[in-house]
Amino acid sequence: MEQLYRKLDAVYDEMVEIRRYLHQYPELSFKEEKTAAYIAEYHTKLGHEVRTNVGGNGVLAYLKGEKPGPTVALRADFDALPIQEQTDVPFKSANDGVMHACGHDGHTATLLGLAKVLNGMKSDIEGTIVFLHQHAEELPPGGAVSMIEDGCLDDVDVIFGTHLQAQMPLGEIGYRTGALQAAPDRFDIKIQGEGGHGAYPQDTKDSIVIGGQLISNLQQIVSRRIDPLDLAVVSVCNFEAKNPYNVIADTAELTGTVRTFKEETRSFIEKEIERIVQGTCQMSGAGYEYTYMRGYPTLVNHKEETEFVAEIAKGVPGIESVNETPQIMGGEDFSYYLQHVKGTFFFTGAKNPEWEKTYPHHHPKFDIDERALLHAAKVLGKASLQYMKEHANSSFNVVG
Repeated sequence: MEQLYRKLDAVYDEMVEIRRYLHQYPELSFKEEKTAAYIAEYHTKLGHEVRTNVGGNGVLAYLKGEKPGPTVALRADFDALPIQEQTDVPFKSANDGVMHACGHDGHTATLLGLAKVLNGMKSDIEGTIVFLHQHAEELPPGGAVSMIEDGCLDDVDVIFGTHLQAQMPLGEIGYRTGALQAAPDRFDIKIQGEGGHGAYPQDTKDSIVIGGQLISNLQQIVSRRIDPLDLAVVSVCNFEAKNPYNVIADTAELTGTVRTFKEETRSFIEKEIERIVQGTCQMSGAGYEYTYMRGYPTLVNHKEETEFVAEIAKGVPGIESVNETPQIMGGEDFSYYLQHVKGTFFFTGAKNPEWEKTYPHHHPKFDIDERALLHAAKVLGKASLQYMKEHANSSFNVVG
């Protein structure tokens, strides 16, 4: 492990350089062709077996150790968001309206730097490491499903992944056994009223008023229909009915999100929203259209692998604390991998203690403390080597 740490320290500057390059040239979900080519070229130069166009723009790279053992997959996503960057860093996005505002540039740099180091340690590797570079995490249906269908988990025994957390202190690792992140769903509602002159509301079925009533009624789902001990969110995030100042809107459209951990709660809310939409619209004689789209499933970490990572992280240089993290309502399609193989997904603190203000993920001024890349690489690297060492004599699969 000391060799691993020293070698990672030596490539830290390169990891930062990679992260800044990717940050400057971000690409949206399902459009990451240049980023995928960059990743594939990096692994090819290292001599790894590389698969491209996996389930779309996904990239797989295989590092086979000189000793037999299990197959460990390490995942990093690499898509960006449709956000106009507002930072003043010298490597800010050169692509108008596109930004790495969630840390995926850091995830990719972490995995590439770790791949370079582990490539130089083949004689110590007891098994195979799959570097799983995933496209389109930010946009459902996501890249994980199609990559799995295209064989990214074939013969994989365990998978580890991490997310840099800008609002978690640098030097902290956050873990949780069981359900960690919620299932993120989307709903779309169109209210069909009858528009007319603003001076004669009695001759209309005002879709804006109906929409306002609907928003209020929907808030009663969580507050009055869900057990207070059961975590759930129903948020209306867009309400649009554009018209001239003196015209009552004929139609109004609402879009929002539902976040749940339990499948039964998810199904209940899906039906409950339509019941409330139907009742609210019928009360005013309006029609409606309702669509509910399920996103990623709840991310559920496996107990043994989660406790394993939490324990080995305590001895990693730079890691000052390892804490059980609360559940969060954000979604993550790493959840699909965990439905197929054992593994765990954890958080790596990336909050710079000297910054006056830290902006949340998906904010146009989002940034990370780049030292977190090194912390993430060391934990993932140690987890890989230690897992292979402990399971070298167990039954395992071999890629290839």
